[in-house]
Amino acid sequence: MPGTSFAFKQFLIKQDKCAMKVGTDAVLLGAWVIPNGSKQILDIGTGTGVVALMLAQKTQATIDAIDIDEDAFSQAKQNVNESKFISQISVIHTSLQNYSKSTNKTYDLIVTNPPYFEQSLKSTDEQRSFARHADVLPFEELIDGVIKLLNVKGKFCLILPTLEAEKFRIMAQKKGLFLSKLLRVKSKINKDSDKRHLMQFEFTPTEFSEQTIAIELDERHHYTDDYKELTKDYYVNF
Repeated sequence: MPGTSFAFKQFLIKQDKCAMKVGTDAVLLGAWVIPNGSKQILDIGTGTGVVALMLAQKTQATIDAIDIDEDAFSQAKQNVNESKFISQISVIHTSLQNYSKSTNKTYDLIVTNPPYFEQSLKSTDEQRSFARHADVLPFEELIDGVIKLLNVKGKFCLILPTLEAEKFRIMAQKKGLFLSKLLRVKSKINKDSDKRHLMQFEFTPTEFSEQTIAIELDERHHYTDDYKELTKDYYVNF
């Protein structure tokens, strides 16, 4: 996916300024989340703005997209301004920590494709390292921010690698956010282990649903019918 731009069916993502390019994780999250009747949505760490734009394509909700990185903010703003969804999305240059302290707004739906590397070596690309490491937004501070900003009946959705996802689930439950929906993602259909977990949390324990999806068949770029079905409204080739 890396390149200076990436075309979806209803919008174009320019990514020449942004450290984190459009990737499968963001597309999975944007495609999987169901806004239902959400009127106010928050996208934390919007990057290029891809998830916010994906959600705008399937809802009439007002979307606030925040990012602490100045280049990501500028890139997301450009992508939103050049899309047909400009009236729906506001791009805000701020951290979640500051935003949660400074606003009185609450949201029906909060989404994020968060930084997650905690112990790994930092990248030589300072911007990319900044975008990928959880010391910028530790899980505990992410959870605290979500608890402050999420409506009582709201939903919080994110994607994480499997090990980090389990750690996050335990932390979230201790603070009163309960897993209600889980999509296990395998890279290939013949793999035993999950690569990513897409998770939905709510304040009230509710009926739990769980599914598994594989992205590719045995060969690279040969995609499963399930993955095509999930992303068909966005990818040009599906």
